[in-house]
Amino acid sequence: MKISEKLELPCGAVIKNRFLKSALTEGLASEDACANHRHVNLYDKWAKGGSGILVTGNVQVDHRYIERPGNVVIEGEQTNEQISALANWAKAGTQQNTHLWMQISHAGRQTPYTINKSSVAPSPKRLSKLLGILKFSEPNELKHSEILDIIDRFIHTAKVAKQTGFTGVQLHSAHGYLLSEFLSPDINQRTDEWGGSIQNRSRLLISIIEGIREKVGNDFPISVKLNSSDFQKGGFSHEESIEVSKILNETSLDLLEISGGTYEGFAALDLQLASPNQSRIIKPARSTIAREAYFLKYAEEMKKHIQIPLAVTGGFRSTKGMNEALESRACDIIGLGRPLCPEPDIVNELLSGEKESATLYENQVSFGPGILGLNSPINYIKANNKATQVFWCYRQILKMAEGKNVDPKMSLLKATINHFIDDAKGSKAYRNYWKI
Repeated sequence: MKISEKLELPCGAVIKNRFLKSALTEGLASEDACANHRHVNLYDKWAKGGSGILVTGNVQVDHRYIERPGNVVIEGEQTNEQISALANWAKAGTQQNTHLWMQISHAGRQTPYTINKSSVAPSPKRLSKLLGILKFSEPNELKHSEILDIIDRFIHTAKVAKQTGFTGVQLHSAHGYLLSEFLSPDINQRTDEWGGSIQNRSRLLISIIEGIREKVGNDFPISVKLNSSDFQKGGFSHEESIEVSKILNETSLDLLEISGGTYEGFAALDLQLASPNQSRIIKPARSTIAREAYFLKYAEEMKKHIQIPLAVTGGFRSTKGMNEALESRACDIIGLGRPLCPEPDIVNELLSGEKESATLYENQVSFGPGILGLNSPINYIKANNKATQVFWCYRQILKMAEGKNVDPKMSLLKATINHFIDDAKGSKAYRNYWKI
């Protein structure tokens, strides 16, 4: 297999190449949580960039529990204006035979305190502060009736996605959001049918997949993003991830994307890899494929147990590493996230051979000018705090959404300050609009 080859999914949908733009939270909606022209601008750019599949940032199913201000929310009957906005987004993102899949999510206990002072979770276990800074809501344990309502919300959002022209959906069951919270024995301490055994903890995810398939038909792609591990003691382990993949293999799922970590473990930002045979966290060997795909070793193990096409996201940069991963049958799809922020056309350039690798901007961007520059000891802040690099990517997304060119020379300090200013303003506007 090569990055340029097509892939036919179990539902019959054909993907034009082996690239998937992994979900990146956009933060582009106004306080009304509706799609708008900025989503159109951004996905017009990315659709023309060459990826076979574009997965949107998480679209929330409940306005009370979102990941950050700027999330799109779909709940209840949509107005004509809302339907039109979603259709425009879908039209932009499906240009040039590109698949656009809506990632559907519920923030669960990772609802920021600035959005809502209370949240919901499988069990009332609060998330610790992230780096001692970000505060999260106090979770209430979900009642059985509330879980059934959440299932209906996911199904409804998937129906709206298909109705408005999105060509598939992805269920966000990774990174510590609600669906992955149910999978974690550390967070899910229930003793009813939704907790306990891995089969019970998977029940919510499986119920949603089955409900969506019934409503959207057999030819509409359904994907899941799953943690390879939570990277936390007592959390969702690699072995349990394999067990869940086996359960998913018996459903009508079309693609499984592997990632890893939670806010609490911070592995999703630190991009470290926990060895499948060890409890400690290690950095991948620089001389192996694992340097390019931090979760590839997990995927290789998972591939032994499932027939569902597998996507791996995390660390891929060079066509050599990508093709080696595909040819080794460790995965079927190459997921790219952050590289598409400073280089939205990088997939076209890799496919054409114009470039052999995406640029490692994370090694080239300084925290700031002067004493904060690349050669300054102070710049260790950048190397050891991957969150600032994520905020930098947020600002590049915003520039593209506003029809501007990206700014690869933007400092991490400027990006971080502007992110927190916009986040505070957006949270206040959101709370006022929804009267939370």
